[in-house]
Amino acid sequence: MKIKREFVLREIAGDILLVPTGKTALDLNGMLTMNEVGADIWKMLPEVKSADEIVSRLLQEYEADPAEVKRDVEEFLNKFRELGIL
Repeated sequence: MKIKREFVLREIAGDILLVPTGKTALDLNGMLTMNEVGADIWKMLPEVKSADEIVSRLLQEYEADPAEVKRDVEEFLNKFRELGIL
């Protein structure tokens, strides 16, 4: 999936943050807080072709209900699309 490259993933004081840099910092006022799964998804984005691939990888890593994981991944990706990140 194609993402904007103007973000840096950082862990600060136990919080996982997606920090906008460059022009993106001007367009998106503030940082995005993520949990561990959100950070895992972010790291996968440059490599994966679809939401289903993300779901498959997460199910290999975490024990969870496949339908719930699919729903959560779609919600995550839709939010990033709304913010212009994807």
